[in-house]
Amino acid sequence: MRALFRNPTFTKLFIATFTSQLGSVVGNMAFAYYLVDRYSSRPALATTAELMYSLPTFAVFWIVGVIADLLDRKSIAAYSDWIRASLTVLLLLFVHYDILFACFLILFLRSAISKFFGPAEMGLLQGSIGQEQYVQAAGLNQTIMGLFMIFGMSLGAVSYHYVGVDGAILIDGLSFIVSGALILWCKFPQEVRLPNGSKTLRDIRLPRIISDFQLGIQYILQNKLLLVLISGFLFFGFVNGVFAVLPIFTMKYKLSPDNYMIFSSLITIALGIGVIVGSVVAPILIQRFTRTRMLITGLFLSSVFIIVLGSTSQVWVYLPITFVMGINLAPVNIALGSWMPELVTPHNMGRVNALTEPIMMFGHSLALGMVSFAFPTLISITWLHYLLGLCTFAVCTYYFMVLPRLVNMLSLQKSDLNPDGAPSSL
Repeated sequence: MRALFRNPTFTKLFIATFTSQLGSVVGNMAFAYYLVDRYSSRPALATTAELMYSLPTFAVFWIVGVIADLLDRKSIAAYSDWIRASLTVLLLLFVHYDILFACFLILFLRSAISKFFGPAEMGLLQGSIGQEQYVQAAGLNQTIMGLFMIFGMSLGAVSYHYVGVDGAILIDGLSFIVSGALILWCKFPQEVRLPNGSKTLRDIRLPRIISDFQLGIQYILQNKLLLVLISGFLFFGFVNGVFAVLPIFTMKYKLSPDNYMIFSSLITIALGIGVIVGSVVAPILIQRFTRTRMLITGLFLSSVFIIVLGSTSQVWVYLPITFVMGINLAPVNIALGSWMPELVTPHNMGRVNALTEPIMMFGHSLALGMVSFAFPTLISITWLHYLLGLCTFAVCTYYFMVLPRLVNMLSLQKSDLNPDGAPSSL
């Protein structure tokens, strides 16, 4: 871990990504509290704001990866931050004058611009560290995710309470400025910034974008191991969608109807702390047992934990199991997150990375749609847990049947190319 932070480029890039995410969390949560507080009789407005964060994924996913692979990744990441900072000034103006339609439009545009940041940042990260450091870098990202799980809602609430929605949005905008400056300060090799050679905006025509997007899909289809892993993102999006409402529903309709707000927050905190603990031990476990074993074992244990959660009727049993499940989920996420840059060539990293989010978002939306349709008329909270556990077990079984064979084939290919290579963590 220390070796990562001895790399000044990685350190600046990590701080830039953290700063950008921190500002987004504070601004988005504070805006949600603002809508609920000011328009308490119109709860649909908060849901609309959430849609403004998610819908742009489907609008721009086909272009963001192509742009990240053709143009300067450093400039894309920096200008993504700075354009969002400029839009934040407009958001402040529209919030001040209470023009909700314009606020939602700005939220949509900011979210759309943010989609360009991820593929570019992933490509820069891939070229800034060694292959043996991918697992540690993924572990750090998972730790940050755990911290935001624990403190994200609280940071938004504290910001809204002490500095108001205007102050929180201002913090949001300043974080983008700092993040963009840090990225511009980084020094990346030319082949990392421009993996496919120097291109200009004039080279980016619609036929070229469509052609390159199709090449990205073909690249995934031709790499069977990569295809299997990415297909799993649909499931993980489904799980995230269910867990977006499951804590509140479980407490409200089963375990603690009178104190559901407090205990649903405690569930998120327990899961977040578990993820942080798991993120610390995950790199060691993956190095010891390989990604394949950690992924399959982690999914199997998750299916068991979810079914146990559905069976319990005590909130003080539910919380510690959630904590243990968070520890278990972190190695699964880190195994997947660190595997991608190892399997994908730098020339295709943007396109492949850009395809994972819409797949997860589709699973997320599918899950929310199914829950809203089936609960509580068709299935109970208990069976919602059981079905999620069975789905997790099904994915575990699929990976158990497919992954070891594909990994062995890839290892044999690498052995033929490099007979004196180091042991693989696959």
